[in-house]
Amino acid sequence: MSTQSAVARPLSAPGLEPLEPLGAPSRRLRPVETPAHRRKPRLAYGVIAVLGVLAIVGAQMVLSVMTTQTSYQVAQLTTQQRQLTWQKQILDDEVAGLSSPQYIAANAAALGMVVNESPSYLRLSDGKIVGASKKAAARSSVDPLGRGAVANRLIADTPLVTDPGATIDGTGRGPEAKTVTPVPVTDGLPTVRTH
Repeated sequence: MSTQSAVARPLSAPGLEPLEPLGAPSRRLRPVETPAHRRKPRLAYGVIAVLGVLAIVGAQMVLSVMTTQTSYQVAQLTTQQRQLTWQKQILDDEVAGLSSPQYIAANAAALGMVVNESPSYLRLSDGKIVGASKKAAARSSVDPLGRGAVANRLIADTPLVTDPGATIDGTGRGPEAKTVTPVPVTDGLPTVRTH
């Protein structure tokens, strides 16, 4: 007996199905399908792609120009805000000088008011006058702007209410008098301009 016949015949038992041979692998072969013909790209797709790229580049350029323009506007507004801040500081100094006791006393004296040496007060609860209640003298014995007073530089050149040509110092304010404003700072500390 040959070994080939023994391998080719499967052993079978009553009630069992025959077994496949061990040495033969199962292969599933199928024919190769022909590939579908590729269509040539149409010109319309290429044109749409190029137009899309141009639209994206154009949008980026417009956004870049708008951003640059906005940055110039921000710089201009920052400069304007700085100048307005300086003007506000100058006006605050002027208001502080005009509301100072020295300026009020000088204007009161220019209007003919005098300082009473023995002041009297009106009590609001019952309307009674508290104090010496003497009439003030025609001339004030207290000079609020006398030699002992510290000069206020904020109001030194400010004209009085009654006489626009007179100041607290008593000097006339002529057309040659000018106000001193701070040096405008363009960016950082002021520097000497050289050629």
